[in-house]
Amino acid sequence: MPVFSDSYGIAIHYEMWRVTQPRAVVQLAHGVGEHIGRYRELIAVLNASGYSVWADDHRGHGQTGLAQHGGDASKLGKLGPGGLRAAVAAVHQFTGVIRETEGTDVPLVFIGHSWGSFIAQLIINDHADEYDGVVLTGTAYRMLHSMNSGNLNRRHRALGTSPVEWLSRDPTVAPRFMADPLATATPLPVLFGLPDSIRLLGRPSRHLARDVPMLIMVGSDDPLGGEPSARKLAESYLRRSGLTDVEVIVYLDARHEVFNEINRDEVFHDLTTWLQTRWP
Repeated sequence: MPVFSDSYGIAIHYEMWRVTQPRAVVQLAHGVGEHIGRYRELIAVLNASGYSVWADDHRGHGQTGLAQHGGDASKLGKLGPGGLRAAVAAVHQFTGVIRETEGTDVPLVFIGHSWGSFIAQLIINDHADEYDGVVLTGTAYRMLHSMNSGNLNRRHRALGTSPVEWLSRDPTVAPRFMADPLATATPLPVLFGLPDSIRLLGRPSRHLARDVPMLIMVGSDDPLGGEPSARKLAESYLRRSGLTDVEVIVYLDARHEVFNEINRDEVFHDLTTWLQTRWP
């Protein structure tokens, strides 16, 4: 994997899957405790639909985390010096790396899942003018009582033996996650600590620098926030931030990882349709 160095000298590992004459370029941001290797199916769908994809393993995660922690996989998920702020800054820096290669004429769409969707929210608060569209999946309104900061597996624990039954109804997802040497089921508050966990809280900024189209995709059985939280987030972007094109899609009975759900073909179709409608 190619790398770039963040402001602390951490080597951020990334991959790119480019197509000729792309409709748009997608910057893909993964969630906590995982890595970009879990998104191969989504990336293949996007490539087949005419989109180049760039994705990094965030601070402390995947190949970045393994190198950062000297090969100690038990430390995966730990963000290292600078914590959350540095992790978010590195993802924003990656946008610049993408633009250096792809240029500024092709549209750039940020797709963030779970923690990656929170990173997206934090970045576009200050840099909305750098993106042409935003897709948030497995996301939530980042305020207390609208986002579950407790045991996300609590209401799903009777469905299986792993601590990640809440991810998907697909019975292969949890075992694959638990067997993945680059994944960890350690909860976010334990990995990040209290200060950085609190830094995730916040609302969309008032009057964003650009009226970017936004798509929010969640499962109705997502314990992180689900439909009520997603609709509150959309309303905030419309009323507080001044966006005019915000769409919410809720998948009945789907859990957290809509790209890994049993109805993922429907999710992929909805995503590519949304993209093609705006960048034909």
